Amino acid sequence: MSGEHASGRIIEGYARGGADLAADEVWAVEAHLEACRVCRDRLSAVVTAEVPAVASLVGTVWSGLEPRLAVTATMRRGRFRQAWLSRLSRWMTPAMVPWLAMVVGVTLLALLLDVVGAGTGEVSMVLLFSPVLPVLGVAASWARGLDPAYELTASAPRAGLQLVLRRTASVLGVVVPVLLVCGWLTGVMVAQWLLPCLAFTTATLALGGAVGMTRAAVALGVVWAAVVMAPTVATSRTAVVLRPDGLPVWALLAALGTAVVIARRSAYTVLDPHR
Repeated sequence: MSGEHASGRIIEGYARGGADLAADEVWAVEAHLEACRVCRDRLSAVVTAEVPAVASLVGTVWSGLEPRLAVTATMRRGRFRQAWLSRLSRWMTPAMVPWLAMVVGVTLLALLLDVVGAGTGEVSMVLLFSPVLPVLGVAASWARGLDPAYELTASAPRAGLQLVLRRTASVLGVVVPVLLVCGWLTGVMVAQWLLPCLAFTTATLALGGAVGMTRAAVALGVVWAAVVMAPTVATSRTAVVLRPDGLPVWALLAALGTAVVIARRSAYTVLDPHR
């Protein structure tokens, strides 16, 4: 990129299919073209002059679509709903909705067990499940088998860290308020569930940049179940990592995970198929 516009080399390379450009250059020019009419016009001119096959294909497609677009009635009703759904789609995918509902259901079930006294003795079930609840939502938001639009999303020019953080924020936006209410009802200190929750979320993002979000979430969930949940249920005693003394460690882990994500932010620029 040169100045505020793409260079001639990048425009010409992209017009020919991007084979001569690096992956980050292709991503950058696609993101730039979304907002820059000048560069779109330059790209159109290059395609018309130097890549006639592509220009012919575009013309054929447009000639087929134009008559249909001309007779399509503008729908006034539901315009607000469509705009709202369009904005919502920037933050989450429909595949996340049932999983988020399940996460909320698990949280309410844990609250019920605490209220009726059918939990694990001295440890709160809400506290025990809180670290892995957002991880389930993050896994669902990037599960290839659950999202029919996964390939389209993964190939979008902005399918990088920005989209990863948006989807993660949408998960936390649902899970954290529910945990806040449940923690208050059970008398669990906010920091006692919030810090492990954030630590596991940032760890999922950090590890997901290397092995994929879904794999990272599943791996961390299995480790938590084996190392903390199973012994806690077996002994009916609060694990050391869930006691207030361990809060500084959770805060450090959350900060470390955030630092790793920031340091490796370029790893999220072009998502591999398993991510």
